[in-house]
Amino acid sequence: MNSSISTPKNGKATTRKTTFSRETTVSTKINADAAVVWALLTQASDYTRWNSTIVSLEGEIREGEKIKLKSTLDEKRTFKLKVKAFIPEQRLVWGDGQGNRTYTITKQGKEGVTFTMTEKIGGLMFPLYAKLIPPFDESFEQFAADLKKEAETIT
Repeated sequence: MNSSISTPKNGKATTRKTTFSRETTVSTKINADAAVVWALLTQASDYTRWNSTIVSLEGEIREGEKIKLKSTLDEKRTFKLKVKAFIPEQRLVWGDGQGNRTYTITKQGKEGVTFTMTEKIGGLMFPLYAKLIPPFDESFEQFAADLKKEAETIT
């Protein structure tokens, strides 16, 4: 993530566009333990129960594994993604050839955690298909709100 962009922690998404890429970020404070947030993010079979932005998620969320995801942004498309980073209770990254989604959990002492989700998509061919990709802002805000609600309910 570009450090020159501030990331608000109020659950509102921000998007930065360039000719060859687009990056959307959302961040929110969650009054729950990092272990609870991590468990929600890594249990693929449970996503559709708590996350209203996910239609289906198949596979094991473990480093090096492949998952299949369907989102409410395009229910007809199945994204085939590889889990690229898996640092328990801290960082999870999955993606494909067009981009990566990074989930970060930052402990805030006894005050819970800050959850941040960033997706950067792009490449040399990005200008040819950029207009076909719907904006992520609303979906990211809903994802963060759903995660916050579920984690705080469990806690």
